[in-house]
Amino acid sequence: MEYSIDINCDIGEGMENEEILLPLISSCNIACGGHAGDLKTMRRVALLAKQHRVLVGAHPSYPDKERFGRVSMTMGTAELKQSIGTQLEDFCHILKEEGIPLNHIKPHGALYNDLVKDLALVKVFLEILAPYKKGIYLYVPYNSVIAKEALEKGFKIKYEAFADRNYNSDLTLVPRKDPQAVINDPKAVLRHLMAMVKDQAVTTLSGEERTIIAETFCIHGDSERVSEILTYLSVELPKNLIYIK
Repeated sequence: MEYSIDINCDIGEGMENEEILLPLISSCNIACGGHAGDLKTMRRVALLAKQHRVLVGAHPSYPDKERFGRVSMTMGTAELKQSIGTQLEDFCHILKEEGIPLNHIKPHGALYNDLVKDLALVKVFLEILAPYKKGIYLYVPYNSVIAKEALEKGFKIKYEAFADRNYNSDLTLVPRKDPQAVINDPKAVLRHLMAMVKDQAVTTLSGEERTIIAETFCIHGDSERVSEILTYLSVELPKNLIYIK
């Protein structure tokens, strides 16, 4: 049996490795100024994605560049709406000027993790995204609060899993403070990804097997071996009848 999958990557985050990564992926999540990026980087990276025919997504975050958006923040509803709303408006304005369609929205870092389980936050976030509902996907984790609520609200979703991250038994990501949180060995990433694609299963850090469903798989653009991992996958996945669409 053959499989066709989407490989996505978080980019525009100051690594300046986009020209290397974009030919190796099929969709990208561009930082919108919350945890990284500015108007200049958004435009530069979006144009590179257009050049390489890579689907473009917005990657909004808690407004926290100092900690790269990887720490949960307590924000009032109005403050959160203003921050996320501005990030999306700025990004979509650039896309419109450059004739680039918005394919999806994927929250970043701590915001992504908080939306897995916090229904009140999910409701606010989806309210912010309501103007973008038509024609775009939300990249969300399987069996999460945001996935269930988004479907009820009429959003189109794509389940996402992480090819370069280890999972806990409840399908949350192992925290980055754990030395085993990130998978950096390309061969280990391939094994991890193949199990999720072919068996819809992931082996957690404690050794348990859990069901996981995903259509798009993330490799983090700021990982130290990201280009090596993506290059390896581009060669090895077709050997295993898995193709990057």
